[in-house]
Amino acid sequence: MWYYAARRVLMSIPIALGVSVICYALVLLAPGDPIQSLLPPDASPEDIVYLKKLYGFDKPIPIQYLLWLQRALSGDLGISLQTNRPVIVEVFSALSNTFVISVGAVLLAFTLAFILGTLAAYHLGKPTDRAVTAAAVVGVSIPNYWLGIVLVIIFAVKLGVLPATGMGSQGSAHFSIFEWAQLKYAVLPILTMALVPLGIIMRTTRSAVAEVLNNDFVQMLRAKGLGPLAILRHAVRNALPQVLTVMGLQLGYLVGGSILVETIFTWPGTGFLMSKAILTRDVPLLQGSILVLAMTFVTINLVVDLLQTAVDPRIKRA
Repeated sequence: MWYYAARRVLMSIPIALGVSVICYALVLLAPGDPIQSLLPPDASPEDIVYLKKLYGFDKPIPIQYLLWLQRALSGDLGISLQTNRPVIVEVFSALSNTFVISVGAVLLAFTLAFILGTLAAYHLGKPTDRAVTAAAVVGVSIPNYWLGIVLVIIFAVKLGVLPATGMGSQGSAHFSIFEWAQLKYAVLPILTMALVPLGIIMRTTRSAVAEVLNNDFVQMLRAKGLGPLAILRHAVRNALPQVLTVMGLQLGYLVGGSILVETIFTWPGTGFLMSKAILTRDVPLLQGSILVLAMTFVTINLVVDLLQTAVDPRIKRA
């Protein structure tokens, strides 16, 4: 177990380096000059040269990358061009906000999907199975940004029972999931983000549990006189590792792909932060955000892989 964990950590190092090269290069290839956004239109050439030297944009791109990577390895992702605050502070503050709705969405989706998917597998081919399958297809087909707008119209505009935007009346610094006055601001973003993983996890659970129920050992359990609930418990336990893998991937996708949902609800997470960095051409903030999100995705995959190995003792790693 420990050998496998160490090997997986070592394997993530070249992935991290590759991601750092890609995110640094793609941001620099985007049109526009980040220095121009900091200067008035009538700025002198001396001012432009001074700012480029101040932020390190006067050096060749390979040298800029190596210097940026050296600082990143020590925890320094640079200074935001717009707020003049450390990028790592901005990113991790936003990342904690993103985790609030991403983890909430995955937990909600996993709970409902695991129950409904198990019922569909147990009643394979029956109306329950067809209804769950149809719901899963709808879940993976509806764009989450469209659903977010519809939920705002219904619950915020028409009914007025939930707030449409923001992260509480006191901001993100005082947000608490244990206070309904604050938590209600996260309800609509969580519901919006939960739809797609709900459909995916539901279909995965149905397929995994149905496959286990068709195994020979299940027939042997029935022959021994075990009841339906006991048999279903064995099937669920054997299907759990596959479902956990999908759940972990969905969490990674939500953390890294929440830009549209967070923009709709003005939720101050990494997606909203990246959208502002793109609009303001804040290169250090955008590079730092992409790098942290990519490393978060790699870490989530590693944790899920290790958890899958711990849950299923049949899995042997060389």
